[in-house]
Amino acid sequence: MGAQRRERLKALREAALRRPVLARHLSDGFNGRWSGRQWVQAGLFATLGMMIAAIVPGFSQSTASVRVHEPRQSLALALPPLPIARVRGEHGDSWQLVRINRGETLGSVFKDLDIPASTMHKILEQPGAKEALKRMKPGTELGFDMPVNGSLRTFRYDRDDSHRIELSLAGDKITQKIITRPTESRTVVLSGKVGKSLFRSARKVGLTPANINTLTDDIFKYDIDFNEDVGAEDRFSVVVEQTWREGELLSTGPVLAATFTSEGRLHTGFRFERGGKAEYFTGDGRPLKKSFIRMPIPYARLTSGFGSRRHPVLGRIRMHTGVDYGAGTGTPIMAAGDARVQFVGWKGGYGRAVILDHGRGYTTLYGHMSNFGRIRPGQHVGQGTVIGYVGSSGLATGPHLHYEFRINGVHRNPLSVTMPPPEPLSGMALAQFRTQTGVALARIRQVENIIYADAGPAPAAAPAKTAAKKKTTKA
Repeated sequence: MGAQRRERLKALREAALRRPVLARHLSDGFNGRWSGRQWVQAGLFATLGMMIAAIVPGFSQSTASVRVHEPRQSLALALPPLPIARVRGEHGDSWQLVRINRGETLGSVFKDLDIPASTMHKILEQPGAKEALKRMKPGTELGFDMPVNGSLRTFRYDRDDSHRIELSLAGDKITQKIITRPTESRTVVLSGKVGKSLFRSARKVGLTPANINTLTDDIFKYDIDFNEDVGAEDRFSVVVEQTWREGELLSTGPVLAATFTSEGRLHTGFRFERGGKAEYFTGDGRPLKKSFIRMPIPYARLTSGFGSRRHPVLGRIRMHTGVDYGAGTGTPIMAAGDARVQFVGWKGGYGRAVILDHGRGYTTLYGHMSNFGRIRPGQHVGQGTVIGYVGSSGLATGPHLHYEFRINGVHRNPLSVTMPPPEPLSGMALAQFRTQTGVALARIRQVENIIYADAGPAPAAAPAKTAAKKKTTKA
């Protein structure tokens, strides 16, 4: 029975598989409606078709991009021949340049390069080597010729801006060679606008920090308040001398001349040595440096004026023969002008005090100090020299400076007295000044095209430039 049943099922299955079901279904009549299965199958085929349509063009494009190539050409280029010195391992094939960083010494550099200390000592024994190599500044360049797996063959350094020293080492023998490197001096005018920051603008056109300090602290500090009076459109022009070598700027000298336009007013200053000391003068030879500064302490606050008042310690009315400036203990006190130190020590109610004699009957007194500067009686000090420090010694209720100004022994109000004008140049010194500053004045005129009211009219020229820039002219 089981076998017959299996044979019957097999026959039925083969008969069902061989029937032309679809053809008969279509021929027997299609009623115009699809079954749910047919809709699902049709949706699947449609989705597959859209996917194939989207993918195939991408393949065709990528294939095309791979197959299309830019036309190429091959050129035979001759390579430069390898130097014979490098092939043979001779002199000059392995120079290492080292720039000295802050805090580095010759010994530390030799140690980093694994050069024996004995070699360094032999080099320092050469004439002039110790003087040049013991005072190296940051940025100093040293050269070491060291072949691979070899010892130091040649060492070089710059003795000065114009001379380079090469020391060739062969065993215990050292041969010195001096190479002359010519330098060029150029007198240049560096000009620009103040902009957002005078310091940044001045550095951008090439001025050194020392040059900028000269402008603000030496030349124009008596006429321009750089905290309040300077605007973004104000201009400056500075004449300096620069030293160049092989296209590299080596150094920039001191300010030879300068102009500054502040609030529409032109200020000028020219460098000239009088009595062996460099000073700055106006175009007609008058010193820019005043004989006295009004405040021996910069930016201090006035706490008590000149005249009658009730003494804060004694409690009675008495004449206040000077002015008081309040400041913290230890604040530096500067000499109001060039002078000879007349007195240093304790002086009654003044406490620790200093008296300076400025000549021509002018003296100044500084009281209530906490300590003295490095001064002694009879010593000559320049204007701005620190002579002591703020304190509260003597009859004082708190730290401050008591400052007195006397003319022929008579007390005067330091805030209102007419200060004596500085001595102008005259005679031969004035003639030399005009000759020396004429070149600098012409340089500035050439760049700025400014009419100098105090130094004669400038020649007619094109309108002044408005953009900050640097112009260079050879001396």
